[in-house]
Amino acid sequence: MKVVIVDYNSGNLHSALKAFERAAYEAAITADITLSAEPADVAQADRIVLPGVGAFADCYLGLARVDGMLEALEESVRRKGRPFLGICVGMQLLATTGKEHGNHKGLGWIAGEVRKITPEDPTLKIPHMGWNTLQTTGKNGAHPLLDDLPLGEQGLHAYFVHSYHFVAEAPHNVTAVTDYGGPVTAMVASDNIAGVQFHPEKSQRLGLALIANFLSWKP
Repeated sequence: MKVVIVDYNSGNLHSALKAFERAAYEAAITADITLSAEPADVAQADRIVLPGVGAFADCYLGLARVDGMLEALEESVRRKGRPFLGICVGMQLLATTGKEHGNHKGLGWIAGEVRKITPEDPTLKIPHMGWNTLQTTGKNGAHPLLDDLPLGEQGLHAYFVHSYHFVAEAPHNVTAVTDYGGPVTAMVASDNIAGVQFHPEKSQRLGLALIANFLSWKP
């Protein structure tokens, strides 16, 4: 199984690589996990990971500047149905529009907007930064990437650092939330596409378990 973490100069690439390698090893999953900036590698990958750190528009432009990368992602993820995981801004890029410092085009794979977090408690600081538990939102139980993860108030914690979150047009595309002065989107999904707002590569037990689930996911 070939897993490609897309390198477009945005994200905790080496931390992500090490976390995916560790998760595969601990779960006894055989996988060739690489960082790559080559669209040809993305086109041939069995699973694709898109990290992202920084501003929405900058990350999208970073992808667009890699000749052929947007086309390779469309071909592999949308047409061939390869399992895809977006992380942090890599998850936000799934949206139709990002509203960070203006209106900016996203990939449009899951309809919705990325908007600034507005906690009900005005004393809560933005960015939202720290450790929070997750609550599932689906009527049919947890998404497969969350299988066997202890969730809810007594569950494992995920590491967040962000000022914006995904507001999906269709509520069923939001599969998990966290609480920060009200519900904040923690995970979105649609068919073979999933994205998490938190950083699994920094989220210790929860992150490694989620990555292992992604590596064995058969959407």
